[in-house]
Order: sequence, then C-alpha cells, then structure tokens
Amino acid sequence: MEVILLERIEKLGQMGDVVRVRPGYARNYLLPTKKAIRATKDNMAYFEQQRAQLEARNLKLREEAQAVAKRMDGTGVVLIRAAGEGGQLYGSVSVRDIAEALDEAGFSVARSQVMIDRPMKSLGLFQVRVALHAEVSVFVEVNIARSLDEAEMQKKVGGMVTADMAEAAQEEAEAAAEAAEAAEAAEGSAGESEAEQAAEPA
Repeated sequence: MEVILLERIEKLGQMGDVVRVRPGYARNYLLPTKKAIRATKDNMAYFEQQRAQLEARNLKLREEAQAVAKRMDGTGVVLIRAAGEGGQLYGSVSVRDIAEALDEAGFSVARSQVMIDRPMKSLGLFQVRVALHAEVSVFVEVNIARSLDEAEMQKKVGGMVTADMAEAAQEEAEAAAEAAEAAEAAEGSAGESEAEQAAEPA
C-alpha cells in the first residue's frame, strides 16, 4: 500500500514522502494515528494544500518535545525486581514498566515512545532511548536492582552488583558502623576520665 507521510517517521521517510508500506502497518498504525494518508490523487492535492499547516504543527510539536527532552535529560528511574544469584530476573522489565516509572517521575510517556528491542531480563544499568517526537529523542537511565541500596551501589559502580560485591559492601558498612561506635565509646570514656580528674581535690 502507498501512503503519504504527514510527519517524519524513523526508517520510513520525511513529511510529504510517498512510501510503500505493508497494508497492516498502514491500517493499524499509520492511518488511525494520522501519521499518514492513502496516496491517492485527491489526497496528494489535499496534502499540498495543507503542507504549510502541517509543517507549522510539526514545528510546534517538535519545540514542545525539545522542552520535555531538556527536563528529562539525565533522568534515571529505579525498578526493583526479584532476581537470582547471577543477576537474572524472575520475569522481565518491559516498555510498559519503563513508561510507568517515567510517569511516576513526572513525565507523560507512551509505551510506543520507549525504544527497547526486547524486554530486559537482568539486573544492571541500561541506557534507554525515549522518542518524544520523530526528530527528538532523549536517553534515560534504567536502574534494575533487588533493592534501593543495591540500586544506589549499581549507580556508584556503573553496572550490575554481584552477590560478592553486595556482601563486601555490607561487611564494609558494618565495619564502619563498629568503628564509629568504638570511636564514640572512646570519646565518652575520655570525657569521663577528664571529668573525674577535674572532680579530684588538688
């Protein structure tokens, strides 16, 4: 089926291009979402009449998308999931999960705007592209971890935290807490002995 594109579509063409697409893709996506119209003689004439308005509309939408991209740039979302020892998830993270997490972070994103090839099935940090407009994309960091502490650690190390790393960090945190307690106790006893010395008659 031949259609006239009403906006730029990645890997397909620019606004005004006449392209051949699969009938299902046209009927189920391009035509109902008004991203394209059938390539007929009447529609060609209609497009030429409407071109200036369509270009103005596209420019406005692009500017809005650029403003959102500016706010979204550098955004990261954390998704807490159960996983096995090797970091394999029991289940997966899909475009829906990422869109919902971005929604909670204050960004209204449709599932179709989240660009991942396949669901994510392991813990770690992932750079995910969000297409806000045909000409505007932004990358967000998706941090999949077993807990908020683990997510924080992954952010620090820049990748998946293994069980050994988590254990070592736990031991480090415990040792630091013990050292702080010991220092506090030492300060307290030093303070007491000074007070005792001050209380002793000269």
